[in-house]
Parts: sequence; structure tokens; C-alpha cells
Amino acid sequence: MSHLLATAQAASTRELAGATTDETREILFDLSVGLTKQKAFSAPKVRDLIRLHDETMVIKLVVIFLRAAVESFQVKQGPNPLTLMELAADLVAKYDCESLEDFILALKTARLSGMQTYNSLDSSKFHKIFNDYFESKTEFLRNRHLDQKATGPSKDAAVVASIAAQPQIATMLQRRLDPAHLNKNNLRLKLTIITARLMRGLITPEEAAEHRAEVEAANYRHATRRQEPSS
Repeated sequence: MSHLLATAQAASTRELAGATTDETREILFDLSVGLTKQKAFSAPKVRDLIRLHDETMVIKLVVIFLRAAVESFQVKQGPNPLTLMELAADLVAKYDCESLEDFILALKTARLSGMQTYNSLDSSKFHKIFNDYFESKTEFLRNRHLDQKATGPSKDAAVVASIAAQPQIATMLQRRLDPAHLNKNNLRLKLTIITARLMRGLITPEEAAEHRAEVEAANYRHATRRQEPSS
């Protein structure tokens, strides 16, 4: 992407919208090779790039993508420079929560799918390319979420089951407190606080077990001393 940034910095938006070069198309080709949905989804978002550079620079990059796409589709009629600039600005505003890699993948997906252009590419066809891609992305993410929810890790299920059992564990430990312990009420309160913090997600089940072990140890030491025979 650094090579494209250098290209964008060296030319005006209108110049970039008016023509592309073999070098630019080669850079875009290199960026698209091996580009997967996962990589595109995790790449920096457009809004972050705008903060890092500026909106004009990001629009220039999208203009480069669109101009190269017109050449790649080998259509006889494409958008004029001004239309291409307006289209790039619209796409940047509309999909600022997506990545530029998503933009590249959307154009690559349309080309590989054998999209019928009828020898022309206008704004409406470009909008359809991006709409179809991002609808597909939304569906992909939704299905992935449902799959993960249905086949969630057993560890997560164990943690949920462990947390659900915490009130019963606390009640059991409170019943085992030595009635004669001078700090019995404090120990009971500590067990209640441990359970409450765990249920609120402030500590893990492992940390709760450690804290309860400390309470049990204090209770056991007192009970043991109380049972020792006096000399």
C-alpha cells in the first residue's frame, strides 16, 4: 500500500481519475494476490486511514482502484474523471467502516465472477459491485457468528456452568464455617462478595476459587486450634 500512497501523493485526483499505468495495475495485482476475506476484514478501516492521512488521500486511493478496474474489465465506456472522483468520494463516505482491502476484494470478486458489463461501467454498476460484496460479507459474518455460537468452545461452556454453580458453592461453604469463629460474620461476608464479584465478571472462576480457599484455610485453622487439648 505504501507504493500506492506515493503514487497518490505525486498526482492530483483528476490526473489519477483520468488514466492508470501498468505499474499501478501491477501494484494492485500484487495487493490482491492472496487477499482473503479474513485479511480484508481485519485490515485498518477507512475512517482510521482518514485520521492517519486525510480524506483526500483515501479518496485518491479509491480513485486508483476504480480507474484500474475500468481497465481490468476492458470496457469501451467507463465513467469520466469527474464521475469517477464523485463515485470514490461517495464510496469512502458510505463504507468508512470497511477496509480498503475490502474495496480491492470487491472489485476482484466482481471480475472473477464474470460480471456482465456489456462493455460499459457506470456509477450504478460500481455501486452494485460494492453493495453485492458488502451484503455477502454481512451474510458471511452472520453465519460465522451462528456457527461459533452453535459450536462454542467447551471451555466457554465449562466457564458458564462454573459461574452458574457459584451461589450453591458459596452457600455450602458458609454452612461449613465454624460457628465459634470470632470472624464468622466477616468470613460469610467475604464469601458473598467473592460470589458477587464473580457473577459481575470482575474476577475469574479460578480467582474466586483461590479467594474461597483462603476463607476455608482461615476457618480450618480456627477449628483446629479450638480442638487442640489444653496443656
